[in-house]
Parts: sequence; C-alpha cells; structure tokens
Amino acid sequence: MRYVFFDIECACVFKNVAKMCAFGYVVTDADFHVLAREDILMNPRGKFHLTDRKGKEGLVLPYEYEDFKKYPLFPAEYRKIRELLEDRDSIVIGHATSNDVNYLNLETKRYRLPSFRFDWHDTQFFWMNCERTFGQQIGLGAMADKLGVEFTPHRAVDDAYATMRVCEALCKREGTDVKGLVEKYRVRAGSLSGYRIRQPASEGQREYYAEKSREKEAHHRAHEEFYRFVNKNMHRRKRGGNLEGKVFCFAKDVEDDVPVSVKLVKAIFDSGGKYTSHPSECNVYIAREHGGVRYQNAVDGGAAFVPLDSLCEALGAGN
Repeated sequence: MRYVFFDIECACVFKNVAKMCAFGYVVTDADFHVLAREDILMNPRGKFHLTDRKGKEGLVLPYEYEDFKKYPLFPAEYRKIRELLEDRDSIVIGHATSNDVNYLNLETKRYRLPSFRFDWHDTQFFWMNCERTFGQQIGLGAMADKLGVEFTPHRAVDDAYATMRVCEALCKREGTDVKGLVEKYRVRAGSLSGYRIRQPASEGQREYYAEKSREKEAHHRAHEEFYRFVNKNMHRRKRGGNLEGKVFCFAKDVEDDVPVSVKLVKAIFDSGGKYTSHPSECNVYIAREHGGVRYQNAVDGGAAFVPLDSLCEALGAGN
C-alpha cells in the first residue's frame, strides 16, 4: 500500500473556473518513507489572479504568466495525474481536499476530458474527527503548528509534503495508521466519479450535526416560550415603579434559560421596567459575562452592563 499526498495551485479560481498551474504530489510507502515527489507545472492558459469568496480582489500569486507558457496544458498531464490518483494500491490524501478535487473536476470539464474516478481522504477532516471540532476548519499551517511539524508554504509539492508530515504526526499521536484513523472514527472517504463529488463523512460528524439540530430546536422552543411571556405581560407592567425608564435586554443564553429569564422579566415588569429583543435599543444589558456581538451592540448603544447574578440578587429572583 502507498499513500499519494497532493496539492493544487491555480492561476485563478472563479465560481465555475479553476485554471490549474501546478499539481504537487508526494508518494510514500505505508511508513511514510518518500518514494517520489514532484511539482507538475502547467500552462493555465490564463492570467494569475485569485479572488476572495465574494469575488472581489484577493490573493495575487507570485508568478508571471509568461513563465508558464513554456509548460504544457492540463490535457498533456491529465493521464499522469489520473494514474497517480486512480492507482488502486494507493490511498489518496490532501488537506481541505474537496477544494482541490473541485479544481480537477473543473479542469476536466474545461478541456472536455473524462472525469477522474477515485476516493480521497482529508487531513483536515481527520483532525476534525480526532478533536471533535466539526464546526471549525483548520488550515494546513495551523495544523502543522499544533502537531509540531515545520511548514513553510511555497510550492504545491511543499504543501503536499507538509500534508504528508501532518498526517504522519497525527497517526503517530493516535497510535495508528491512516486505515486505523478511518476505522477508529468510522470515516467514509470522499469520492469523485462522473464529475460528481461526494464529501467525506463520519459517525462523529453525524452525531455532531444531530446534536446541533437538537440544540437549535431547543433554542427555538425556549425563544418562543420566553417571548410569548414577554409579549403577553409587557402591557401589564407596573407604572411608576423604581425601574421606570429602564429598558432591559438579555444575552441569548439567558433568554434560553426560561425558568430564570421569565422570573427576571416578571420582576422587571413588576418594577416598571421594559424589555427589548434588540440590544442596541436597551439601556441595561444582562449577561453572565462580558463579550459577544449582542454585548458589544448594547454597550456601543450606551447600555450599562449588569452581570446576571447581580440582577438576580437585586430583584430577588434567584439564578
């Protein structure tokens, strides 16, 4: 068994265009001994320019188009790349691999070539499973830093080599190999076939999103219950109480703690205060601690911050 680590650089990337200029790869044996490494350079038949996610001006690559005119176009390297990626005795691995797989897909369509057909794994996805951080993507450099791997980004082949090193370090930390990671975390490989990309998946990822779905539903129910109480009782508030003129707003997690938030709002209404869902419109903001977007909006609007415990104590509404 061999591992094929790869990385791709493009002259430009737009929604339906990815003009490849470099395919870097590193081939190793099962013990991560390097058997081959190469930067396959290609004429992208286009200028070097990358845009950001919004399509505005972003990264400009440090290459000159004139330097790449001497290299062949993608179709001339297609067969070699295909043999590397479709080798049945190899496991293909990248970092944030779906991006590179998409570039390959777009180039084959651009030149009307047959679709690649191979399965692939992703060191970024391996990391998400090991750390259970499915809601946060990690870059190759950051992952290398966390695993103590030296990494200096330069060429596609250097990124492929760094991907190999972080994969090796992660396997060492987990006490297994790539197949062991796949089995331990029940990872299903990503795939490309017939120009269709299937993303990698895992049992941990499914559990993570199921839990997020439950949390979202619980938040929705709590939100509805809290605001039903607020809307029903706002007009019943006491006039001329010692909180007259005070407009309160709670942090989201306080609102969601319905037994506490309802008790507090009732005490606020009984003392003549009001409640708003908009932090920029309040003059008293209640949270367990400083920080967050709602907190900043409230403070920027001139609101005073009062810790939840202090308000509970002042109103006699135990937290």
